[in-house]
Amino acid sequence: MRLCALRPLWFCESVSTAIPMTELRYLPDSDDVTTFTASVTDATDDYIVLDGTYFYPEGGGQPADHGTLHWDGGSAPVVDVQKEHGAVRHYIDDREGERPEQGDEATGQIDEARRRTLRRMHTAQHVLSKVVLDVFGAQTAGNQIHTDRSRIDFEPADFSEEDVAVIEERTNTAIEQDLPVEKKEMERARAEEHTPEGRGLLNLIPDHVDPLRMVQIGDLDLCPCGGTHVDRTRDIGRIRITNRTSKGAEVDRIEFKLED
Repeated sequence: MRLCALRPLWFCESVSTAIPMTELRYLPDSDDVTTFTASVTDATDDYIVLDGTYFYPEGGGQPADHGTLHWDGGSAPVVDVQKEHGAVRHYIDDREGERPEQGDEATGQIDEARRRTLRRMHTAQHVLSKVVLDVFGAQTAGNQIHTDRSRIDFEPADFSEEDVAVIEERTNTAIEQDLPVEKKEMERARAEEHTPEGRGLLNLIPDHVDPLRMVQIGDLDLCPCGGTHVDRTRDIGRIRITNRTSKGAEVDRIEFKLED
């Protein structure tokens, strides 16, 4: 897996201006938009670059959006989205018609069901991570979101079966509070002041990234994140923890699913 796929999107920012940059239009709080138009800035047989996009490129433990792109004279399914030196490449498959030219207008249609599930999963990950930090003092060492399951690695941790039951119960209790989920830009100094200790790994974010895109869940959690999220915790539904495994000294992995 590419390094950028494991890190928040700001780790993938470019120092080069050779490739046209793509505006991430879903930031900071438009991650409910699934249909849009944009101009083509580059196109190959494998991918299309737009001047702006609402497609989420893989990063921060969250997989890419899928969907379709349509343009005058052709269309193609989008099967992967990656950010390369500031340009978002929409990788396409089974293109119909001629490929678009630079300057052509394209219409993007994001797979709404997939986007909705990933928004729920990612927000659930935030809630679960904060619950574990508050109750057990274990930080999130890594996570991976999927549409059918997700996992979080915690450190230091050595959870018992009873601990896992407490984590599931308290996570669902927090979700049921129907907390607002606010996605906003925040000056770095203020973000560093207000982000709870153990949340966000702010020291790993390059100093030049300012402001930061922050996700605040009521009075429960605040941390930097570039992913897509629901607007209220009730939209998550309930979660069910399906497994706990040891991943080494003082590192435990918790796997969970959404319950509809």
